[in-house]
Amino acid sequence: MPESPSHAERFARLTALLAEWQPLWRPMPFQHRRPPWAEAHPDLVDSLRSLDDAECARLQADPFTASPLAERLPVAELAALVELPELPGEGPCLSAQWAEHMGGRKWQQVAAFVPRMAALPRASLLEWCAGKGHLSRTLSRHLDREVTGLEWQAALCHDGQALAERQGARVQLVRQDVLAPDAARWLTADTQVAALHACGDLHGRLIELAAEQGSAVTLAPCCYHRTAWAHYRPFSRRGRELAVAHGLSLSREDLAMAVQETVTAPRHVRRHRERANAWRLGFDALQRQVRGRDAYLPVPSLAYGRMPESFAGFCRWAAERKRLALPAGIDWRAFEQEGQRRQAEVTRLELVRHLFRRPLEVWLVLDRQRRLEEAGFRVELGTFCARELTPRNLLLRASRG
Repeated sequence: MPESPSHAERFARLTALLAEWQPLWRPMPFQHRRPPWAEAHPDLVDSLRSLDDAECARLQADPFTASPLAERLPVAELAALVELPELPGEGPCLSAQWAEHMGGRKWQQVAAFVPRMAALPRASLLEWCAGKGHLSRTLSRHLDREVTGLEWQAALCHDGQALAERQGARVQLVRQDVLAPDAARWLTADTQVAALHACGDLHGRLIELAAEQGSAVTLAPCCYHRTAWAHYRPFSRRGRELAVAHGLSLSREDLAMAVQETVTAPRHVRRHRERANAWRLGFDALQRQVRGRDAYLPVPSLAYGRMPESFAGFCRWAAERKRLALPAGIDWRAFEQEGQRRQAEVTRLELVRHLFRRPLEVWLVLDRQRRLEEAGFRVELGTFCARELTPRNLLLRASRG
């Protein structure tokens, strides 16, 4: 069995592959009647369109195993580059009674994260973006130590503090905007910070402050696209060098691809999502005809349960939002069927993007790892749970000295 690449080798090779294949993974198939790369790769288009529903669903869930795209795309190399070890946990199993007031999946994530924190014995423990302090309470009870949680929403601090007091957990929740300048006061060289699924700029701010102050960090990052920057700015010097050398530039929309994999939803939720996507594609066909422009027109999202009851109702809602006058006599059935046809096609064409989804996420976390290493930290990178529990299962564990 070949040796796993070092993280430095992994970072460099992922940069090269993401840059080389960006003409294929960057375009969003639902925005184009025909993918921009179709002319250069007609055999790839044909191969994807020929997949039956079962094979398509299998590849959505596991894009690297027995892929029919392996002859045309670097499937095996990408699979090897995203293969990371599971970081070992420490200490006894957590009491199931501590799951009180947490959702089942949230508890399982907390229970997987806490034993992998490798808490330093003399460090002050701090949770970043604590919400109601579920992680803070569990850490406090598991380690029998005081934990401070930072959370900007006053209501969450209030509710979380009440839970901590009720459960006898030594937790203090403090209202704090972690993006504000005064957030730096909470981090010192003697602080150890835990952050479970802190989003975008929130975990970016933690990394920069920890690098400056020398605070130990255990971080599971999430939602890389939730950032004020329209284009990604690598955290590390090495990341900037590699991006420039290979011509890799990532937009906020590109970053969103890294977190599009989700845990399988209940069947009724999947059916709702599929219908909503088909209706959007049906409206896309309609608006192109009405406007006389063969161009995608973005439509706002609707929360689950707020979709109109019919395709015609959805189109009227979308047209109103886009100030588009619809003519009389629309063949609603024909456009709805076109949306269904397009959805089946788009689902298959998106398998190309699925291949590069995890590689992009690993690349982003490697950039964060390298930033901390450049600041003198010893950093471990691996997973803290199975992807079936959460696809955002990557963990950075960093300390200086």
